[in-house]
Amino acid sequence: MRRVICAAFALMLAPSALLAPRAYAADLDMDTLRGPLTVGPAAFTRWSGFYAGGQLDYSSGNVDFSHATQPLVSYTLRNTTLEEQEQPSQWSALGNGSAQHTGFGAFAGYNTQWQDLILGIEGNYTHAPISAVASSNPISRIVTAGGIPYAVTISGSGSVQLTDFGSVRARMGYVLGNFLPYGFVGLALGRGNYAISAQVSGEYNQANGGTVPCVVDNVSCLSLNFPANSESKDSALLYGFTVGGGFDMAVTQNIFARAEYEYTQFAPLAGITTAISSVHVGGGFKF
Repeated sequence: MRRVICAAFALMLAPSALLAPRAYAADLDMDTLRGPLTVGPAAFTRWSGFYAGGQLDYSSGNVDFSHATQPLVSYTLRNTTLEEQEQPSQWSALGNGSAQHTGFGAFAGYNTQWQDLILGIEGNYTHAPISAVASSNPISRIVTAGGIPYAVTISGSGSVQLTDFGSVRARMGYVLGNFLPYGFVGLALGRGNYAISAQVSGEYNQANGGTVPCVVDNVSCLSLNFPANSESKDSALLYGFTVGGGFDMAVTQNIFARAEYEYTQFAPLAGITTAISSVHVGGGFKF
């Protein structure tokens, strides 16, 4: 009986044993024919290499003249007790000036690309004549120096004309389809003309216990009679920094359009600080 049961189990397992190796062999043959599965490389718009282009510009300039008269007044009142003790040269006789202008320019640069990351360097030039005139804020004070009362008035005038400016920037961007949004920071250079003048006027009372303003017939009162002092320069060089951002858009494989915002601030020149906000739109060619 035991032999009969064992024979029956053997007959039941035989078909499975015969089919299993064939199925495994068939799967192996199919995998061999198909070969290993591969994933193709990601595709990114090409931005690497040299490029150049042109742009239109709208610029708004803000010029701070509040410290412009300080060196002129300091020179006028040099070696005086009034300047030593009360420092009228530090009074702000001028305010800010502003101006807007349209212009044009050009740019050129080089990009390196690591898949979707872009690093590059660019030179940018803008010709947009910006002229600003200081608001005049004459300031008058009564002070005492060396025991003598003074009535002092500081007045002045100032103007700046920026003819053109440019920058050398480090850029970083990220590829998003046909768009390249980017940011930049760099050094800025500019060229312009400026003119500043300052006037010190007033009176003082030499009498013991005298006061100012003086009565007309008081012989102890003397006027502060200083000639106006001025300074000017043409084609002065300005330097500072620039920062901003924008995006390039690939129109074809080699042509792109651009829109960006740029903020530029120059170091004080003759006590004048100039800052410019600009919007550029333009296009370029990738070589």
